[in-house]
Amino acid sequence: MNSKKLCLILSAVLVLGLGGCQKEQTELEEAETQEVSIPMILTVDPSTGNRNEEEVVEKFNQAYEGTYHVEVEWIMETEEEYRKNLKRLNVTDQLPAVITDLRMLPSFYQMMIEEGRIEDLRPYIEGDEEWKNMIEPSVLDACSEEDGSIYLAPISTAMFACSGVFWNQELFQKAGIEEFPETWEEFWDCCDRLEDCGITPLALHTEGTAWAPMLLATAELADSQEGADFMKKLYPDSYQNASGLHLAETLQKLFSYTTEDALHTDFDVSYRNFISEETAMIPNGYWMIDQIPEDMVDKIRFSPFPGNKLVGSPETFGWAVVSSYSQEVKEGAIEFLKFRTMLNKEEKEKFLEEQTSYENQIVKDYVEAYKGEPQLVPNYQVKWNSVLQEETLGEALPKLVQGDISPEEFTQMEDESIREFEEER
Repeated sequence: MNSKKLCLILSAVLVLGLGGCQKEQTELEEAETQEVSIPMILTVDPSTGNRNEEEVVEKFNQAYEGTYHVEVEWIMETEEEYRKNLKRLNVTDQLPAVITDLRMLPSFYQMMIEEGRIEDLRPYIEGDEEWKNMIEPSVLDACSEEDGSIYLAPISTAMFACSGVFWNQELFQKAGIEEFPETWEEFWDCCDRLEDCGITPLALHTEGTAWAPMLLATAELADSQEGADFMKKLYPDSYQNASGLHLAETLQKLFSYTTEDALHTDFDVSYRNFISEETAMIPNGYWMIDQIPEDMVDKIRFSPFPGNKLVGSPETFGWAVVSSYSQEVKEGAIEFLKFRTMLNKEEKEKFLEEQTSYENQIVKDYVEAYKGEPQLVPNYQVKWNSVLQEETLGEALPKLVQGDISPEEFTQMEDESIREFEEER
């Protein structure tokens, strides 16, 4: 082989080698810059078609384009259906990287911690001063476990996480009532005066964890120190005590002031009774403000429960990160949760800056209630066992209301739920 031919062969080999190196380098660079996908499941409201939490997802994906992308599977389910499906997804190891609503399932939440299925976020929050400073101390405390660990990435503020009472000012005025009652004695008197004028005082229901009546009953229970302490207990070991009996008696009394269709129906029926002006009051949270029809906005007001109380558990709005994902996915998920905290903080600041310009009196009422240093009563749904909430209340409450069982027997059924819950665990 002559020297010229040998040079040509060597040159070709060199070119091919360089081309291969360049290709490997390009592939390596593409791998290093590939956008990390963060899987998540979010619901579409079956009644409105609205995609829940769509705004925070879109803003994050825009801000982190090329680095992280939250990949959402939108499902047409109620929040209750979504929560039930979390348990199935856990068994089949198909959970998304970010879980919402986990704290609304107390026993499942505890199991996820015990089995190491979700990340402790305390090191990330403590190691990020900017993130920690976004969070109100009361919110951070609510999301913390007894050992200091944090499995639920906090929102910034409890401002949008509280419940009180929406009331129809026109119906109140027909009964000669100008202001919402400030004490529970005044509240019961208010109910009597409304009834005397042919106005049904309360919109209530018994299904779906009996949300509306339980808000009222637990707020009333917390009027005493003993009752307030009881409301703070996680998984009470018995309801056959003074607090449990008082709660049952209050529930029984509340249903003497409601509609005939309150039994065996869910909150949607209560809501319709309120907006159709069949009732004068309904307990619910900040999120209901946007659900008040425009032609009713001028006549609806919002107030804290008597005794200056709001029911609120900001930990229910905390989102968790599933531990079984790769480190890069978990880091992206944590960055997403920090971004959500930031948006919540900005929303609060904008809200407070613009509150004086709001024409909506309900919004002004809510801000005044929140800034009025109310006593925050924990939401029973993050304290009591799932059997009691999802099964026992729906069965026992109608019986209590109709007089088929006594308040004492009602508490016995609650205690039976504790035994069933322990057996399920």
